[in-house]
Amino acid sequence: MSDTTREPGKRRLVLWRHGQTAWNLERRFQGKTDIPLDETGLRQARDAARLLTGLRPTALLASPLQRAADTARSLAELTGLPIGFDRDLIERDGGEWEGLTSREIRERYPAEHAAWQPPGGETSAQVAKRVGAALERALDDLPPTGLLVVASHGAALRLGMSHLLGLPEETWERLGGLSNCCWSVLAEMRDGGWRLVEHNAGTLPEPVLGDDRTDNGA
Repeated sequence: MSDTTREPGKRRLVLWRHGQTAWNLERRFQGKTDIPLDETGLRQARDAARLLTGLRPTALLASPLQRAADTARSLAELTGLPIGFDRDLIERDGGEWEGLTSREIRERYPAEHAAWQPPGGETSAQVAKRVGAALERALDDLPPTGLLVVASHGAALRLGMSHLLGLPEETWERLGGLSNCCWSVLAEMRDGGWRLVEHNAGTLPEPVLGDDRTDNGA
């Protein structure tokens, strides 16, 4: 869809982290390892899906890893939307860290832990570029007033969001992580860029009422 046919400032994007897994509880680095949701994660996904239906999503996209795919299915079952899958939405490749607890990573890889760079894994910049490109592709197909929900992973979504917002790499750590089954909401601006309007939310977003500048007023 070309920019000349799109009404600016109307599309929305919901970035939704998957529900809890056993490895989350054990504080193990999951990365691209395909770990399923546990019973709590399945319940979280169902509860979150009931809330997200209130946003009236028009499209649904997910990482094919089962913890994200099953999270997306909870929303698909309520909305009837088909799920698109994009492998570029999978979690950061953790290399030698995958399956290790946070304590094990600190003890075995102190220098790499300090730099947060898993040996044999992806850099933050690589993840941001990969996930950001997947989001951009999906948004290119979104109608002018559409709302896309993307079910993916914590690091993947935070870094992909940073890319989409045009944030410089040195500021990425200022954007906090997403809790299990929480989401962030981005809204399209009139210039075609994106604005973060909700972050790590577990309830439906409320309008911003006050004196701060928005696209609808000064």
